[in-house]
Amino acid sequence: MIRSLLTALLLLTSPAWAAPIDDAAAAYVRGDYAAVLRIIRPLAAKGEAWAQSNLGFMYSKGQGVEKNDAEAVKWFRLAATQRDALGQSNLGLVYANGQGVVQDYAEAVKWYRLAAAQGNALGQHNLGLMYAGGKGVLQNYAEAVKWYRLAAAQGFAEAQFNLGFMYDNGQGVVQDYAEAVKWYRLAAAQGLAKAQSNIGAMYGKGQGVPMDDVRAHMWFNLAALKGNAKAVQNRDIIAKLMTPQQMAEAQKLARECQARDLKGCE
Repeated sequence: MIRSLLTALLLLTSPAWAAPIDDAAAAYVRGDYAAVLRIIRPLAAKGEAWAQSNLGFMYSKGQGVEKNDAEAVKWFRLAATQRDALGQSNLGLVYANGQGVVQDYAEAVKWYRLAAAQGNALGQHNLGLMYAGGKGVLQNYAEAVKWYRLAAAQGFAEAQFNLGFMYDNGQGVVQDYAEAVKWYRLAAAQGLAKAQSNIGAMYGKGQGVPMDDVRAHMWFNLAALKGNAKAVQNRDIIAKLMTPQQMAEAQKLARECQARDLKGCE
C-alpha cells in the first residue's frame, strides 16, 4: 500500500492532491485503515484514479473493509481505464491470479503491458514474469530479462532477484555469476530473504565470488531468520563443515549486517 501511494504521488500531475496522498500514506503506516478510507473513498467516488486504485487495494487485502475481490476489481478497473499505471498493474494481477475475475493470462498481459509502457515497475516486473513463464505470451527469456532489467533499475527488489536468477542460470542472457551476485545483493539489501539465501549459495559454491563458508553461513543465517526454509537447511549443512571460530565469525558478521540495516554486507 505504501508503494501504491508513493507511486501515485510520483505520477500525479496536479499538486492539489499531494496533501491527501501524504495524509493517507501516513494513516496507513499507523495502521489506521479507517482514516485511510475516510480520505480516499470520497475522492475515488469523484473519479480520482489514484484513490480508486488504492481503494481497490484495501478491498483486495480486507484492510478497513471486508475483503471483497469483486469490489477490488471494480475500483482497479475504474483507475486503469483512466490510464492510472498502478491501477493497470493491479488489474493485471487480479486477472493473472483469478481474483474476482476468471483467470485470464492474456488479459493480465494486456494490463501489465499498458502499465509497463508508462514506466511502472510493478507492471514491468510482472510482464517479465509472464514472458519467463510463457503465460499469456510465448515464453521468451530475453524479453523477460528486458522487463526485469527495467524494473530492477527502479529498485524493485523482486525484479532485481529475478534478473539475478536469469544471470545465474543463463536464461535470456549469457550466464554470468558475478552479475547474478550483483543483482542478488541489491535485492538482499532490501531484505528479500530468497536473494540472501542465493548469495549464501554463491559463496558456498564459489560462483561469482570466492568460496567462503563464513560468508555463506552469514547470508544463510540472515535469510533463515526471515523464515526461508531453504536457507535454514543450507545453513545447517554448511555449519557442519565449519570450525567453532568460523561459526563465531559468521554469527558476528550477521549481527553487524543487521545493525547496518543490511547495507554493505560484503
